[in-house]
Amino acid sequence: MKTLKRLHFLLIILFAASASLILAGCSTTVATLNPSPQKPVCERTSSALVLWDTQWRQNQKDIAEREFAAETGLRQFLVHSGCFAQAELRRMSLKDLEPLKGSHERFDKVIAITVREIGPIVMLFSTDGIIEGGTEVVLNITEYSQPELSPMRQFSVNWFNGGGFVIKGVESLPSDMQEALRVGMKPDEGQKR
Repeated sequence: MKTLKRLHFLLIILFAASASLILAGCSTTVATLNPSPQKPVCERTSSALVLWDTQWRQNQKDIAEREFAAETGLRQFLVHSGCFAQAELRRMSLKDLEPLKGSHERFDKVIAITVREIGPIVMLFSTDGIIEGGTEVVLNITEYSQPELSPMRQFSVNWFNGGGFVIKGVESLPSDMQEALRVGMKPDEGQKR
């Protein structure tokens, strides 16, 4: 009888510990725009030239994999979001904008996206738990006026999905990129007025 009570007590403790780990392992998404708020970049009836580049920190690892995930996410966003009626994506440094000024190419909008971070992160001994992790996307978005190509507005998007006891790999990075772009460019609000 005593053994049965101990076993019952241990099962209750194990259940409680498992439930708290499951709750702690739930991921949440936090996204901020700086400065905020921003009006939508997307306009469903417009055409856009979307330029993208990267600005990695000096000790950045796995650059080729991150750039592949970023480009894949960007392409999928432009194809599936309905952000623009027509969009062309080009890998181009912002320094290369000069030849586009007064160009014969006609787009309603020119948008530059600089990817500063895309990848999984893990923090040991964080304030919320022993292990906290997830994925992070950090973008700078600049919208240029036409035809002189001077910056009309610039803002950053910081997007994070994760939490305590969450460990994520690189598989979700293209969809994470799309979600960060959705927050920053607001395709669902981008009706031309």
